[in-house]
Amino acid sequence: MKFLSCTLLFFFILHASSIADTRKNILFIAIDDQNDWIGCLGGHPQVKTPNIDALAKRGTLFTNAHCQAPLCNPSRSSLLTGLRPSSTGIYGLAPGIREVVQTKQHITLPQTFTSAGYFTSTSGKIYHDGSMRGGDQKAEFNEWSKPSPMPKPKQPIAKLPGPDRHPAMDWGVFPDKDETTPDWNIAKTAISAIERAPVEKPFFIAAGFRLPHVPCFAPQAWFDLYPDAGMLMPPVKEDDRDDLPKFADFLHWKLPEPRLSTLRAMNEWRPLVRAYLASISLMDAQVGRVVAALDQSGRAGNTIVVLWSDHGWHLGEKLITGKNTLWNESTRVPLVFAGPEIKAGQLCNRPAELLDIFPTLLELTGMPARPDLEGHSLVPQLKDAKAAREWPAITTHNQGNHTIRTEDWRYIRYADGSEELYDEKADFNEWTNLAKDPKFAARKAELAKWLPKVDKAPVPGSKSRILTYEPTTGEAIWEEVKIDKTAKLPEP
Repeated sequence: MKFLSCTLLFFFILHASSIADTRKNILFIAIDDQNDWIGCLGGHPQVKTPNIDALAKRGTLFTNAHCQAPLCNPSRSSLLTGLRPSSTGIYGLAPGIREVVQTKQHITLPQTFTSAGYFTSTSGKIYHDGSMRGGDQKAEFNEWSKPSPMPKPKQPIAKLPGPDRHPAMDWGVFPDKDETTPDWNIAKTAISAIERAPVEKPFFIAAGFRLPHVPCFAPQAWFDLYPDAGMLMPPVKEDDRDDLPKFADFLHWKLPEPRLSTLRAMNEWRPLVRAYLASISLMDAQVGRVVAALDQSGRAGNTIVVLWSDHGWHLGEKLITGKNTLWNESTRVPLVFAGPEIKAGQLCNRPAELLDIFPTLLELTGMPARPDLEGHSLVPQLKDAKAAREWPAITTHNQGNHTIRTEDWRYIRYADGSEELYDEKADFNEWTNLAKDPKFAARKAELAKWLPKVDKAPVPGSKSRILTYEPTTGEAIWEEVKIDKTAKLPEP
């Protein structure tokens, strides 16, 4: 692998030096914990995201795009390496890719363009916080911005139980001005990079926005967009978990994110939904600032813009909040490409993966294809949204737990062999698990063919939200503690 990495790096440098610098620029926009509550995706009928909606009209919106892992570090590691979590064993919030033998020398997406002579700059959260150490950062981007931590009020705003509540579990009106929010400053740094980018070379500029990740704080003006009295709540089926296998609980066994029952008891469900919506609109405004700066730079005509989120977030659906599931609320994400050679105004319902971004950008910029990448270029769909695509979207959360998502179906298989099956055309809410119905046996077998053939155990040093399963004993272990399979889902 080390030999392959060095050879590829040399090839990219040679390729870059042999062509004139009319190469396309890349504006790489990431969002944190953003589900499908985007206007153009229709996840919430009242959400206001005029800037992302406008960007989608400039290019192609993938309406059936899914992450590779419903957790920050494994999702971002997968996207930036082009490798599946099941192929690397990176499932938790640690370790980072440079601490793993398999990926230590692997050429990442940003590194590819830095090595090819691009001016590269990053602000905000692209890699998971703390996963890329200082000594390794230099090879990834020419410029790294200083961290932009979320300011916190003197006392928590949300009323949640327990003295040990996680400090991120908070939401409400704070601070007073946009200019003191991390996302405003992340946009400011990205705008500066666009304005300073050398005209004699192409650029790869990344902006990683932190909202709507908790804490969901935003100034009052953004809350005013969503008056509480008329706010619509996400649809919830009270017995939604009754037809789920018990193993589904284990993927989010003990977490800081409160269950719906806790939010209801504390009268915090509506405030959370409102704060999530407000945070989305604040973040959207910052996306608009960055895209406007690109337009004003005079370089938009030769710039590919890609916008994505690392995974989704539940806001009461399936009776939980947070991520760490294999259902639509966790896996479905916005994915937009706009720019030269990309057809404008398209909606593509073909399954797409965040894993596909890496090979797509290589092809769009004329870079050599990478045989070691596990995603597939979306260029055919960027030219024609109806172009055939043979691959489903695959999401993994810890070893042995996978979901296969096609245009019409979602199939889930857990590490103990238990299953779920949903007809996405008739049941987009995924309320009726069809897995035990004999008439769907052939459908399950067909979808199961796409389950990852490589399914590695967690790498050494894995921690935070790690679930393992011992098939010989039937024991499930959550963060090194054996799960009592007769216990109810814990309620933080």
